[in-house]
Amino acid sequence: MRVPASTYRLQIRPGFTLHDAASKVPYLKSLGADWLYLSPLLTAEHGSDHGYDVTDPSSVDPERGGPEGLEAISKAAREHGMGVLVDIVPNHVGVASPPQNPWWWSLLKEGRASRYAEAFDVDWDLGGGRIRIPVLGSDEDVHQLEISDGELRYYGHRFPLAAGTYADGDSPAAVHDRQHYELVAWRRADAELNYRRFFAVSTLAGIRVEIPWVFDEAHAEVARWFRDGLVDGLRVDHPDGLADPAGYLNRLKEISGGAYVLVEKILEPGEELPPEFNCEGTTGYDALADVDRVFVDPAGQAPLDVLDAQLRQAEQPADYAAMILGTKRAVADGMLRSEILRLARLVPSDTNLGQDAAADALAQIIAAFPVYRTYLPTGEDVLREACAAAAESRPDLSDAVDTLLPVLLKPETELGRRFQQTSGMVMAKGVEDTAFYRYTRLGTLTEVGADPTEFSVDPEEFHRRMQKRQDTLPLSMTTLSTHDTKRSEDTRARISVIAERVPEWTAVLTALREAAPLPDGPFSALLWQAVVGAWPASRERLHSYAEKAAREAGNSTTWTDPDEEFEATLAKAVDSIFDNPSVNALIEDFVAAIDPFAASNSLAMKLIQLTMPGVPDVYQGTEFWDRSLTDPDNRRAVDFDARGAALAALDGGQLPETILDETSKLLVTSRALRLRRDRPELFQGYRPVQASGPAADHLVAFDRGASGSGPGQGVLTLATRLPYGLEQAGGWRGTAVELATEMRDDLTGSRFGPGAVPVADLLQTYPVALLVPVNGDSA
Repeated sequence: MRVPASTYRLQIRPGFTLHDAASKVPYLKSLGADWLYLSPLLTAEHGSDHGYDVTDPSSVDPERGGPEGLEAISKAAREHGMGVLVDIVPNHVGVASPPQNPWWWSLLKEGRASRYAEAFDVDWDLGGGRIRIPVLGSDEDVHQLEISDGELRYYGHRFPLAAGTYADGDSPAAVHDRQHYELVAWRRADAELNYRRFFAVSTLAGIRVEIPWVFDEAHAEVARWFRDGLVDGLRVDHPDGLADPAGYLNRLKEISGGAYVLVEKILEPGEELPPEFNCEGTTGYDALADVDRVFVDPAGQAPLDVLDAQLRQAEQPADYAAMILGTKRAVADGMLRSEILRLARLVPSDTNLGQDAAADALAQIIAAFPVYRTYLPTGEDVLREACAAAAESRPDLSDAVDTLLPVLLKPETELGRRFQQTSGMVMAKGVEDTAFYRYTRLGTLTEVGADPTEFSVDPEEFHRRMQKRQDTLPLSMTTLSTHDTKRSEDTRARISVIAERVPEWTAVLTALREAAPLPDGPFSALLWQAVVGAWPASRERLHSYAEKAAREAGNSTTWTDPDEEFEATLAKAVDSIFDNPSVNALIEDFVAAIDPFAASNSLAMKLIQLTMPGVPDVYQGTEFWDRSLTDPDNRRAVDFDARGAALAALDGGQLPETILDETSKLLVTSRALRLRRDRPELFQGYRPVQASGPAADHLVAFDRGASGSGPGQGVLTLATRLPYGLEQAGGWRGTAVELATEMRDDLTGSRFGPGAVPVADLLQTYPVALLVPVNGDSA
């Protein structure tokens, strides 16, 4: 199996096709990237910027460059000695535009008689033999239907007509009643939908890849990529939605010839990848959380808790456990009520549980889940723990929970299987898409795959986690930014400085709230942290983010029932950043005050991520400062020409004048990537390196030499943590690191050791150092 030394994620879309990406390969090779990591390529909804709404799995999307584009980028990669990793989407397909999806079109036209009826996950009994499509403004809109060119039309929506269901003179409403589908009001999806979907997205319908022929047809093109030598590895989107993730991964290994495979699996703190998963690891959210927290000052926790309580007008800060129990239960009772009711209908009649009681208990068990899902028998203890927690929080449900537990423990039953597919949906919508916008004391902490109640970790704990990663997941991806992160790495790096400067932040936030008042105190903290983290940002970007974040939080406004008064107040607050000089000055001045420390955090986080155990990924464009917010803000176009020119200048000896220059991040990124690719022998193990002296806790340092070799035999990473506190305490003050051999900093060219070397000397130019043993060094 070929394994990447590193990857570089590219978002392939109609505006940046595979042909465009192929032209960037020389730059990415020069940057040091080992493999290209491509977003989904199969044919998706016309105009889709992300590609996760695949409509035809049998072909590479013509809008993304088509098969010729894949051949072009694969050829370019091969010519430069690089591999190709591609993101695939096995859980669902896009059905927003039925004519674009031949499987869905067949299903709607022929119903249960369709060859593809087995491919989709439809509860036909609930719909009376019809698939409910939640597309109408209201049920009365059935009278707005039209028939044109042999199709049923509703404004821009087109649907097929079953054979023999239409004759001239028939009313569209009457013809509609004869179809294998029923167009219903969009609000009915929450409780009445009868097909499995991706989370609460009704335009993404689940498919059953556990059925062999469905897998074969859905993966025929993917299999061809490996037969033709076009692709080297795969990233699997949302395996938790599958009926049998482990079985799926085994099939994937078969058709790919045992290729490198990663899964987009969210591991909660302490959770491990199921041992039966035939893959090399995850896409790295677990690593992201560990890196973030070593740069958060633990001293900031207490005063930020006080501030949070004040913003909530409460005696105590938010209780996160109670919050997520509430948000998950609200999701189970709201937008995912259809899924809960489907589970309830599967409860055996001999349990003597009525459907309402069963649904109530099932929703409470799922709300109490501490992880996304079980993979029975793996995770049986988790299910038992969730049932115990559900009974404790709702004693009135204890008998129902006790009755359900033995039934849910049987993965061979439809209820046992489907329950496992559903719990992750509730977790995702209730936690990362709701609670993460409500739990607002420090934005760094609310990132996918993290527990925001873990405020920070010290270097000792960080090293323990990295040693475990080296031992158990050495080929798993590490990342700091993705197309799904709530905030990009540099945005979080800046927000983390707040933990070191809580009094100043409290004063700034108070002034901002007075100048641009919002009635939602906790949300105001989230908004102004985001503005500070992303600054400078355009009015349009901040308006878009503010609206999305407020609706996701769901406290003051929602997606389905927007509060016009609140949203007008919110828009006014965002406008004040650009129209009110005093508000603008508050933002500008605070950002200027913390930016040197934010830059230090960014460089330190990046160097650690690129050199720690695992396969590091660089998300497109983040070799420069990238202060993005949640999607689609983090999917903006990248100026590769500017990055290429800057890299050429660095290679010509033009080093950054200060760490505030974004080329300082390009320097760190390129030098670390090149070492990972060109000197793999220097990255064979992991050993913490301890500094001695009064500022030792401000240094994170580790040696990647092979286990058993002496210190300094591998790459040595040194990174500053809590830079503001370090400065306030008087700097490094004689703190030193022992070097066993002479080493050269790959960032500056300076040489150090052997012996005790002051950290102040090692980090004189940058807050990080990348030391390479001089013995055998070709430089």
